[in-house]
Amino acid sequence: MALSKKPVTGMKDILPEEMEIRDYVISVIKETYKEFGFTSIETPCVENIANLNCKAGGENEKLIFKILKRGEKLRLEEAESADELVDGGLRYDLTVPLVRYYSNHVNELPSPFKALQMGNVWRADRPQRGRYRQFMQCDIDILGESSNLAEIELILATTTTLGRLGFHNFQIRINDRQILKAMAAYSGFAEEDYDQVFIILDKMDKIGADGVRAELLETGYTEEQAEKYLGLFRGMEEADEPIAYITDILSAFLPEGVKESFQEIIGSVEAVKGDFFELVFDPTLVRGMSYYTGTIFEIAMPEFGGSCGGGGRYDRMVGKFTGNDVPACGFSIGFERIILLLLESGFRIPGKGKRTAYLLEKGIPAETLCQVLKQAQEERAGGSQVLVVRMNKNKKFQKEQLTAQGYEEFREFYKNPLK
Repeated sequence: MALSKKPVTGMKDILPEEMEIRDYVISVIKETYKEFGFTSIETPCVENIANLNCKAGGENEKLIFKILKRGEKLRLEEAESADELVDGGLRYDLTVPLVRYYSNHVNELPSPFKALQMGNVWRADRPQRGRYRQFMQCDIDILGESSNLAEIELILATTTTLGRLGFHNFQIRINDRQILKAMAAYSGFAEEDYDQVFIILDKMDKIGADGVRAELLETGYTEEQAEKYLGLFRGMEEADEPIAYITDILSAFLPEGVKESFQEIIGSVEAVKGDFFELVFDPTLVRGMSYYTGTIFEIAMPEFGGSCGGGGRYDRMVGKFTGNDVPACGFSIGFERIILLLLESGFRIPGKGKRTAYLLEKGIPAETLCQVLKQAQEERAGGSQVLVVRMNKNKKFQKEQLTAQGYEEFREFYKNPLK
C-alpha cells in the first residue's frame, strides 16, 4: 500500500501561522473563563460505546468513530452484528464525557461546579467550510446550579471572551425548550410528535413560514394545527413585547415561573452587556440536541453566515448515569469557526513583542557564536522574540519567508566581521 502525504479526509495539518493564533485564542479563552470562576478539566478522547449511544447526542450518535475490541475480546467469527465488535468510540462532543466525569467525581467537586473543557472531538460528518471530522471544542458548563444565574454567567463569560478576541456586532439568540413545547401543545400536536415538529421549525430561516407550513402538511399534520402554530409566530412578529405576548397565550401550558425566569435572564444580561453584541429572543431557535430541557442559546455571526457556537440547559442528563437528576447548563464556542474567521480577516496577535531573526553565516567562530547567543538571551529576557538560525545561500528568499512569519528585523553575523 502506497504511503500518502495528505491527512485523512476531513482532517487537516496545522501550519505555524495558524497554530500561533490558535495558541493565542486558547490563552484568551482560558484566562477570561478563569476570571468567571471556571476551572479546567480534561477527559479521555475515548469513551465507552454505551455512554456515546445513551440517546443524549442526537444526530451525532450516527457519526461516531467506533473502536474495535482488542485481542481475545475481538471474536469476528462469533459476532452476529457489528455492535458486538465494538466497545469504545472517539468522543463526538465534550458534554457526554463531562457528565460521565461529574458523575464519577461528584463527591470530590464543589457545588456548583463550573467546568472549562477544551479538546478535540471526532465526527464522521461531511466536511465543509469551518467543519472537519476532527476539531477542537471549547465548553463551559455549570453543574448543580438550578437558578437562572447559570445562564446569565454563561452568556456573559462567552460574550466577554468573544469581545476580547475582537468580535463585535454578533448576536446571542435565545429561546426556551419549554416555550417550544408549550407552543406545540397549544397548537394540538401530540407530545410524541414534538421532535419532528421542531426539526421542521428549525428550517424556518431557510424555507420560510410557507415552507414550514407545506412540510407540516406533507408530514401528515392538519391544516388547523399548522395554522394555529404559525399564527403564534405571526403574533410575536407584530407584538411590541413578543415574550410577554407568547407566554401570556401559553400560560396554561407553561410550568410556573418560566416566563419570569426567562425575562430575568434577558434583563440581567442587557443591564451589563455593553454594546458589542445583541441579545435576541428567537422563537424559531430549536438546537438539535434532544437533551436540552430549558433555556437554549446560539451565537450568530454575520461574517460566518451561521452559528458559531451555542448551548443550553440539560437538567436530566446526569441522571442517566447516577439515577438522580442534577441541574446543568453549558455553552460551547465554535472554536474552529472562530479561528477560520480570524485567519480570513488577517488577524494579528495584539501586544506581541518585537520579533528579530539572527542570521549566522556557517563557520563563524565559537567565541562569536557564544556572544550572539548571549545577546539573544538578553533580548528575550526583555520580552523580544529572537530566532537564531543559520544563513541560507539564498538569503533574500530566507528573509521573505521569515517576514511572512512576522519577523520585523534581521541581524547578520559573519565569520569575517568585516562583512
